[in-house]
Amino acid sequence: SPVPSRCPLRYHNGTLLEGHPPGPSGQLSLRGLSPGQAGTYHCKASSAAGAIRSAPAQLAVLAPGQPSCRPEPEPSLVELPSECPQDAGGSRFYDVGRCPPSPCPGDPAEPSGCGAEAGRCCGVRRMELRQVPCAGSLLPVKVVAECGCGPCARPRALVRGRVTAADTGEPLRFGHIFLGGRKVGFTGYRGSFTIEVPPDTQRLVARFVDGQQRLVDAVRVLPFDRRGGAVYQEVKMLRKKEPVELDGGRSNAIPLGEAGGREPVGELVLPAGAFLRPSGEVFNGTVRASVTFVDPRDVATAGAASSDLSFADGEGEIVPLRTYGMFAVDFRERDSGAALQAGPVQVRMDAGQVWMAEHLGKMKLWSLNPESGLWEEEAVLRPAAGGGRTRREERTFLVGNLEIRERRLFNLDVPEDRRCFVKVRAYSNEKFNAHEQLEGVVVSLVNLEPQPGFPSNPRAWGRFDSVVTGPNGACLPAFCDGRRPDAYTALLTATLGGEELEAVASSPKLNPAAVGVPQPYLGKLGYRRSDHDDPALKKTAMQINVAKPDPNNVDESNGPVYSYRSLRECEEAPVSAGHLRFYRVEVDKYEYNVVPFKESDVTSWTGDYLAWWPNPQEFRACYIKVQLEGPQEYMVRSRNVGGGHPRTRGQLYGLRDSRSVRDPLLDNTSGACVEFKCGGMLFDQSLADRTLVSIVPQGSCRRTAINGLLRDYLSRHPPLADNNHTGAFSMLAPLDPLGHNYGIYTVTDQSPRLAKEIAIGRCFAGTSDGFSREMRAAEGTAVTFTCQERPPGRESFFQRLLAAPAEA
Repeated sequence: SPVPSRCPLRYHNGTLLEGHPPGPSGQLSLRGLSPGQAGTYHCKASSAAGAIRSAPAQLAVLAPGQPSCRPEPEPSLVELPSECPQDAGGSRFYDVGRCPPSPCPGDPAEPSGCGAEAGRCCGVRRMELRQVPCAGSLLPVKVVAECGCGPCARPRALVRGRVTAADTGEPLRFGHIFLGGRKVGFTGYRGSFTIEVPPDTQRLVARFVDGQQRLVDAVRVLPFDRRGGAVYQEVKMLRKKEPVELDGGRSNAIPLGEAGGREPVGELVLPAGAFLRPSGEVFNGTVRASVTFVDPRDVATAGAASSDLSFADGEGEIVPLRTYGMFAVDFRERDSGAALQAGPVQVRMDAGQVWMAEHLGKMKLWSLNPESGLWEEEAVLRPAAGGGRTRREERTFLVGNLEIRERRLFNLDVPEDRRCFVKVRAYSNEKFNAHEQLEGVVVSLVNLEPQPGFPSNPRAWGRFDSVVTGPNGACLPAFCDGRRPDAYTALLTATLGGEELEAVASSPKLNPAAVGVPQPYLGKLGYRRSDHDDPALKKTAMQINVAKPDPNNVDESNGPVYSYRSLRECEEAPVSAGHLRFYRVEVDKYEYNVVPFKESDVTSWTGDYLAWWPNPQEFRACYIKVQLEGPQEYMVRSRNVGGGHPRTRGQLYGLRDSRSVRDPLLDNTSGACVEFKCGGMLFDQSLADRTLVSIVPQGSCRRTAINGLLRDYLSRHPPLADNNHTGAFSMLAPLDPLGHNYGIYTVTDQSPRLAKEIAIGRCFAGTSDGFSREMRAAEGTAVTFTCQERPPGRESFFQRLLAAPAEA
């Protein structure tokens, strides 16, 4: 890949390149390549303002005749229905194969004939249909037969989410969204937003601005999936502190961090005549001053803090900071409301709040660049005596000067070089199978200050990071210590599309095999789930001591904590190596696609007439709501086959199972939201197909009601599916996006997972625009079944669904 231009210093695997002047376009050209030239390349630009490094470019060098895309597919397992044992061991997984989406060499004659820049990647060249015996019937499955180079899939990368006030949860309605200095849109009425990640973005920095000026601007470094698809992110904004009126002609002092009865971290001292109009004219009138302080001694504020607390050092490397507090200032004339500047003003930090002696000489004042999301040094804080009469003024302060010329966020921070990486994986259930890992999960780590008793700060948060899991998990940076295991602790959480994942239990008995870390290293980490001491608390967070691994101890050389220089080892660690685990609370649902597709990796999509999702750029999820009247919960399956398209008529697209959920307000009533394949164009976009959908509940159930609007719609859009079987409901899927009045829920999104999450939430609520996690079985229902108490055996249930003719 080309190394970015306008960079005078170029490096190969970290070593400065000599004798390679940049070409006319500023790019580095390498000719007569040898295997020794493979590796990573980056460049560094420097000026009087500082230095910055480019993102690394990866170069792979192939020997003559060595294929970049092997024709034999890699193993990839899909789960078959439980009634389909595939071998003597009763395995329910079948190898359908996959082609790694690695770049292929381009034409050497092309100006940029390498990698994805040339538009050629490894992908599926040929698939073949197989029939798997299942309980006396045959289950069709398409497997990858051959891989080859072809056009690269270029799915869009999106960040979806919601912006709310941190204190009340009130949505930011029609707030402004900026990427860099460019305005890209607004939040919606409910605070929702969608950001399309620009190509070649390495660091996505977004700024959210409240047009009514009630909330402090939020600058976020948003994690995203570089392979494409959508990642969901909740953004919290701090409410501005109520302004106080100051006399601009007199000296004033504003405390920083006095809320909650705590001792202030410091104060902002404004001398007489410090307030200025933008023209430079001194303003001595009445000033309305709002200073909002983010106090890291309150762990709850970590989720609302801006940026990711990083800066570019003298070598251009992005380095983490450790905060002692942030503050946002807003000075305005009382009468006109016009914004004011200030300077020079003095920032005084109480040295008694800094327990680590080494930090006293490293403390600096920083301001946040809202376009880059990086902190920039404003001043060095130096010790000075208080010299006053009050108890507070007699203390020693760290003092620095500041000029406030624009509305920025300021920070009291020190650089921290004791760093490690923590390996985390997410799984689809508690079985923790390697092939059932979840991708696209946002894992967040909040660094907590050392325990009381260690010569450092009292407990508080110091920084935070978020990373999106890939096929091999995620590595999160964290502060660590090699001398004292409990010197630094970290709090970890994980979310998938806004859903919180659970951590492995730590009580009543700690199971190293379940946690994913062997003893004795696990004991050194002090692993605890959030409900360790109180079972009533949530189970969605874990806390560990970030104990830096001892290089001389073999028990600590295999994860989950890696030294900062071992990032590559962390990223490439096998699943058998130590790691921390989150998992999705297992729900009774099952999905099977005849054409395999990994919803967390949009590049795995294959164009096929039997593909469940016909368009990789736009995913349409459809659900039908089923009400079941009976004393228990019931499994409901949708069987989806081709309806009228000549290439798919009578052929299976896929199966969906979903267990009903009890309605908390109705006795002996439950509801199920069951996915079905939407009607519409197939992948060639030439002819629509109305999927023949059969809904069959497990057990002795009979259909007792059909939504009147849905029945009328189907009768007005023939042909009609045969509904003679009273234990099932069949329909040809509507081409129109019907709403909750019909019991049908349709959502279109660029992410299949988010489309399904939204549709399920609406289906549970029984409305077209609401969202609920509690089932309202009688609201917005399409079909009702009455069931007896005892269901039949699993085998007969499966035979009814899989082996039944299409019209059933």
